[in-house]
Amino acid sequence: MYENELAMALEAVAAAKNFLVDAYARFQAIPNAPADITTEADHQVQEILLQHLVRHFPTDAFCAEETTPTLADKPATGDRLWIIDPIDGTRGFAQKNGEFSVMVAFVERGRIALGIVAQPAAGRLTFARVGAGCWRWDGGDASATRCQVTGTASLAQATLTQSRSRDPSKPSRWVQALRPGKVIESHSAGVKLALVARGEADLYLNTYDAFHDWDICAGHILVTEAGGIVTGSDGEPLTYGRPGAWQRHGLLASNGRLHDAALACLKMARSHRPETA
Repeated sequence: MYENELAMALEAVAAAKNFLVDAYARFQAIPNAPADITTEADHQVQEILLQHLVRHFPTDAFCAEETTPTLADKPATGDRLWIIDPIDGTRGFAQKNGEFSVMVAFVERGRIALGIVAQPAAGRLTFARVGAGCWRWDGGDASATRCQVTGTASLAQATLTQSRSRDPSKPSRWVQALRPGKVIESHSAGVKLALVARGEADLYLNTYDAFHDWDICAGHILVTEAGGIVTGSDGEPLTYGRPGAWQRHGLLASNGRLHDAALACLKMARSHRPETA
């Protein structure tokens, strides 16, 4: 199932990636770019993605981060729903550190059917279709290779990926609770979820109070199809396609073996100190 949807989505992402490689090369870096920065490239990439997908699936619903013309007359919720983040980690794009991705997901009746995370600066592509596994296809590869999460069973040996912190020398109480062996930081949630799916990290933790479907949906299915688990940071199941596209339960993605232990550590950290973002 969903072979055609995946093929059309990959075509759309390829067109967006080609545009972004050129735009990124020409972009003047903004070293102190704010976290909420939006660039003209965000809008242009979203239009490339939407125009391609709307041409093939004109009756579907579309949920995307930016306000662009093609999105304006489309329903934002429905049984068949595309969820799009044109540049996830725009701060990484603006700073020109490569930490950004293009994310496209398709959800049918609340179930994630496919997801794509492309990293144009790094030449990395990770994609998944429900029941068909997660795959990587990077620059120079002759064909796609199947992804598998790690077998790490100890938090002390785990690699945790998280958002970039203000001061990496001062770990958050969440990191202190988990005590991972290593921490990798990135501006892009798509990059972090792809790291877990590819077996390059064991855990991804997001403790933000609120974010949106487009921030995580495409990466969610990468992890689960690679054999991992994705829940809210309290262990709640995550749902997509609600009005407003809000997510308010945080996120924990893992290789599966570490999930219960990580949830227990997070629960203990909450019980000992006041809740903060």
